[in-house]
Amino acid sequence: MEIDWALIAPILIINVILLLVAIVDLIKVKETNGPKWLWAIIIFLVSILGPVLYFILGRRSR
Repeated sequence: MEIDWALIAPILIINVILLLVAIVDLIKVKETNGPKWLWAIIIFLVSILGPVLYFILGRRSR
């Protein structure tokens, strides 16, 4: 079975970009909804959905 990298590469790139942006934001922000260490675990372990959950639920509104 051969992997079609033309289909998988964009998903991997989006995943890495979301992960990096979420981690940088998590480091910069002073307060989150819940402990920062928990959000870091969620961002790393829940793949694409983790960073999305962080941006929707984890950030505090100003």
